Amino acid sequence: MAESVRTADLQRLLAVIDAARTVHAADGLPTDVLEQARDLVPCDGVALGEFDPTRQRVYLDQAEPADEVELDPGIFWHHYWDSAHCSYPDRSGDLLSVTTISEFYTRRQWRNTGMYADYFSKLGIQAEAMLCLSAPAPRTRRLVFYRGQGPDFDARDRLLLSLLRPHLNEAYQHLARRRHTVPDLTTRQWELLRLLARGHTNTEIARELVVSVSTVRKHLENIFARLGVTNRTAAIAKAFPAPPY
Repeated sequence: MAESVRTADLQRLLAVIDAARTVHAADGLPTDVLEQARDLVPCDGVALGEFDPTRQRVYLDQAEPADEVELDPGIFWHHYWDSAHCSYPDRSGDLLSVTTISEFYTRRQWRNTGMYADYFSKLGIQAEAMLCLSAPAPRTRRLVFYRGQGPDFDARDRLLLSLLRPHLNEAYQHLARRRHTVPDLTTRQWELLRLLARGHTNTEIARELVVSVSTVRKHLENIFARLGVTNRTAAIAKAFPAPPY
């Protein structure tokens, strides 16, 4: 480790850990943590995601910088289980290892996969390093570092992320426990949220609750305001948080 990690690396590592322990966030990880993580392991971006690959449901999608390209999530799910790198934690149960695309594919093989051709190429992602955080089954919670053009993630990057993982995992659980409170919503708002969580559209919710679509939209606006969120995914995650483990 002494040959791979320098004092400056350890200082950056401590900065990420300190930010994770001291800065609060309404959801996911504080932006400061993601920014410090990019200083620790230089990359084009960092993304934190939590999802259920079996139900194809996303609970958290946080990125620094924010994603500029919007893609159909159905494309990702279509290729998910065929992508050796993406589905590795689910297939193996290994949540401790830091993995990279290059462990599963050569650069040429990666570019020939359906996942790259239909999804990652649109995001300009050529290399990725991924670490998993604890999440209740069947969910998976991952922090992903990605690069476009340039070098792959090396042994030094993986070592630093391996050292970071247990501290970040502990900090995330602490943040989750602080956020684990029951939102103050009306009975009608809870009814709407439960339908939302089941994947119903506004039209389907309106039909179920015997109200107009515009009334559903108004309820959603009020729910978002009460929960302090701006979209449906964040509202569901805030109203029905996973147990903090």
